[in-house]
Amino acid sequence: MSARKREFRSDTMTQPTAAMREAMRTAVVGDDVCEEDPTAIRLQELAAERVGTQAALFVPSGTFGNQCAIAVHTRPGDEMILSDTIHVVEYEAAAAASLWGVQSRTVVPTRTTYLTADDIVPRLRTVEDIHYPRTGLIVLENALTGGTVMPLDAMADVAALARAHGIPVHLDGARLFNAAVALGVPASEIAQHCDSVTFCLSKGLGAPVGSLLCGTNEFIKKARRQRKMMGGGMRQVGVLCAPGIIALEEGPDWLETDHQNARLLAGLFAEVPGIVIDVEQVHINMVFLHVDGEARSETDLAMFLNARDFNVYPPEKFGLRFMLSREVDENDVRELAAVVAEYMSR
Repeated sequence: MSARKREFRSDTMTQPTAAMREAMRTAVVGDDVCEEDPTAIRLQELAAERVGTQAALFVPSGTFGNQCAIAVHTRPGDEMILSDTIHVVEYEAAAAASLWGVQSRTVVPTRTTYLTADDIVPRLRTVEDIHYPRTGLIVLENALTGGTVMPLDAMADVAALARAHGIPVHLDGARLFNAAVALGVPASEIAQHCDSVTFCLSKGLGAPVGSLLCGTNEFIKKARRQRKMMGGGMRQVGVLCAPGIIALEEGPDWLETDHQNARLLAGLFAEVPGIVIDVEQVHINMVFLHVDGEARSETDLAMFLNARDFNVYPPEKFGLRFMLSREVDENDVRELAAVVAEYMSR
């Protein structure tokens, strides 16, 4: 068995390729705050084309992009409707409340892993009343934090509901291209149901840093000002955008391999006595498991794996998570499954 560390914590751990490093070294740059960085302009135009929007804006991270979008769409005292497990709720440090004065009305999906229009309808503030906040935004996620995807027809239903009430929809599409691969559609077919979209370059697409916020020309004009206010004006940003161009041009082709490895890993886990896993819920490059039995736990399993050079995070809400990326291959997957089986047989 290899002595090197196998990286299963996150697809954010992907290392930039040699081509990305060279692109950073040779990038033609300018002052992006003045909209004069040709490499940033090229990346933003490419992102808008792939997502099917009028314009796009390079931002430091997915959290930054989501919060920038919330700031543009809402006003202090507004309420946004979103799932209780969405990234904006779980992993963005209450930024919407702290920065923008926006209340989160979290909803537990009733029948699926994602919010449906039926879930949202009872939470809409449709009556003008001084006691109520205004429903200012609906936030969706695709792919979802738990590793599943939201079907297009469900997104279309939410979009129709939102437009009927004049409410914008923002999509946290951190793994938008994973969702596109899983659904077998271009990313633009997902994004068309939303007024703004964020996606990450620095996850499965493999770039070292950065995300894109996409929307109409008017939305991006406002978002650019908001980005500056938030400290995201980064001057000669082409050195960061150059690997992002490669990630966006070549990265989506890598994702199906990650998905295949995830399905392989889930299938191998399912064969291990005492491992509880729903193989049908493995839609993208994310695998969750639970450990059955009082003598063992996901926390102990994580410690066991880390001691044997398999990097994993501690268990979370959905169980012990394993992320597939270009940092691991099929052999790593099979070795990981064997070590899990060893732990369960102790």
